Amino acid sequence: MRKKRFDLSQLEWTLGGYMPTSWSGRSLEMGFALEPEIPETKARVPGSVQQALRDAGMLPDWFEGLNSRACEWVENRDWLFIAKLPDTWFAEGKRFVLRCGGLDGNGIIVFNRRQVAAFDNAYIPYEVDLTSGVQETKNELHFVFSLPPRWLGQMGFTSQMKDWKPRFNYTWDWIPRLVQIGPWEPISLCVSEGASIDSCRVRSDWNANIQKGSLWLQGELGPEGAKDVQVQATLDDGEKTVAAITLTPEAFTAGQGWDVLGVEPWWPNGTGEQRLYCLKIALIDNGGDILDTAERTVGFKHVEWRPCENAPEGADPWICVVNDKPVFLQGVNWTPIRPTFADLTRKDYEQRISLYRDLGCNIFRVWGGAYLEKEWFYDLCDHLGLLVWQEFPLSSSGHENWPHEDEPSMAVLIETARSYIHRRQHHASLLMWCGGNELQGSLDGSKVGIGKPVTMDHPLMQRWGALVKVEDPGRRFMPTSSSGPRFTASDKEFGKGLHWDVHGPWRRPDPDALVCEKYWRADDALFRSEMGAPGASSAALIRRYSGGLPVMPATMDTPLWRRFAWWHEWKDYLADQGREPTSLEEFVDWSQARQAEALVIGVRACKERFPGIGGSLLWMGHDSFPCTSNTSIIDFDGRTKPAALALAAVWKASPEELRRSSAAAT
Repeated sequence: MRKKRFDLSQLEWTLGGYMPTSWSGRSLEMGFALEPEIPETKARVPGSVQQALRDAGMLPDWFEGLNSRACEWVENRDWLFIAKLPDTWFAEGKRFVLRCGGLDGNGIIVFNRRQVAAFDNAYIPYEVDLTSGVQETKNELHFVFSLPPRWLGQMGFTSQMKDWKPRFNYTWDWIPRLVQIGPWEPISLCVSEGASIDSCRVRSDWNANIQKGSLWLQGELGPEGAKDVQVQATLDDGEKTVAAITLTPEAFTAGQGWDVLGVEPWWPNGTGEQRLYCLKIALIDNGGDILDTAERTVGFKHVEWRPCENAPEGADPWICVVNDKPVFLQGVNWTPIRPTFADLTRKDYEQRISLYRDLGCNIFRVWGGAYLEKEWFYDLCDHLGLLVWQEFPLSSSGHENWPHEDEPSMAVLIETARSYIHRRQHHASLLMWCGGNELQGSLDGSKVGIGKPVTMDHPLMQRWGALVKVEDPGRRFMPTSSSGPRFTASDKEFGKGLHWDVHGPWRRPDPDALVCEKYWRADDALFRSEMGAPGASSAALIRRYSGGLPVMPATMDTPLWRRFAWWHEWKDYLADQGREPTSLEEFVDWSQARQAEALVIGVRACKERFPGIGGSLLWMGHDSFPCTSNTSIIDFDGRTKPAALALAAVWKASPEELRRSSAAAT
């Protein structure tokens, strides 16, 4: 029997809301049952509780006005996703395994009124063997999501945050509180009778000297001790097979590498073609019957990191060399497209990533305050040439930004990182791994404060570094971004060799453009993994999502602007213009032009210095919420601000062209 996979998204799901634990009589044999306080409604899997309630008319549009505050009550209920599984799914087969790609929150899985698993980590998949609980008919599945943690937001203490759930949902300077609940990745039922492919990992490389690629393949077969089978792998270029290998179960489990002839390399956007191949893996019994299959899309590239020109002695290397060609890394920090990311579609990702490709970007840094991005994201980056700097799920917290050192937390984070690696390492777009965002202490060595990024001396970073070296050899691991030795670059410390990888500035170094130019021309950073400047959203967007609230003045006295107070520019406008704006449109035009000028000055100066600097990434790319003002260059609707179009001219030009243009202008 060939293994079958049934997609649970096709089922009819219902969702009910309960006072905490009052659902137990319905889902477990507790002797009583209460009706849900929030009546059952239709739901989608994957999908968020919030979207199901909004579709049913029980929640307002949280993007309008201050409506997000009217949605916070959802966090104070337990939520049950319920579905009946078709009898036909269990009609044949001996092993029934439930695979859950991602469950955002904490709770339990109940199958036929028996708890079969608990979950408490939104970052990892869960696999549950249902075989022993299968009934002849009326098999029913419940996902019970309990109350989420109270606070994981931007301000707090990193080392004390021990709930493994995306933090950005709890408010950041670019999004209000909307704590997603629900299954956010696909769920399937895998039915098999004999041996099956339970997991499959792939690594690839490219040798520019001999123009040849190589692959490494490893996986797990189930059930344990699968015998009398073999694994056949073929690498296809369309209809043409360019390489093939046959492995014993033992070789497949241990991992096997082989050289591949007749392939071409994969290149980042703007440097060459994104050649991709289909790796097909088949599990075959002695009779030649196919028991199970798996596929991976792979590309072949080789990455080295070389020192920047005139870098201080001992500095980290920040020139990214792809297939023996130095590449200036230019792009944005990637944040979630929407707060309820469970409800996103592939089309949502296609629109954003294609836009960045067209603007000339070649890299995303996937920020550590969110989650491991969906397979769609990586697949599109493979096809469109966007390199991915993927962070593990840690971020700064304002009051204290120090990573965990207690053994239980580190153990969870090690296994989470292992899961990240195993699930995404086959992608050609994957460039490197990173411990997290802005993990740091103070310059005096204290674990509280800012200024000195965490190093590989930290016990968690040592273990993560060792993990990457074993599980994904050849890919870089950095403990944090920025990695220092200074967190930010101060013009007072230029020339001292302290600025390797830095963050900031997030505003113009000075209102005067000439002073801004002076700052950037004196810059000695080797890499800038965050830099930015605020710019207002369009007047039309601000009005459309105002919910009828006042849109002016753009000050703390206006609730819409107060919510994103980090990026206020009202006083800057008054200082620059000497008066108040006559309309929202006038203020927006000024703000957007100011953002474009500041970003072009900074990004252009960085690129002109290449190879004295390895790259620059903007904080941030796109809005996840209709912010009145933010450092994004693409607004909530996916439309470019003027800054994005101005930057495209810089991103699409070579460093040599920019230098010649600047020389001609002077």
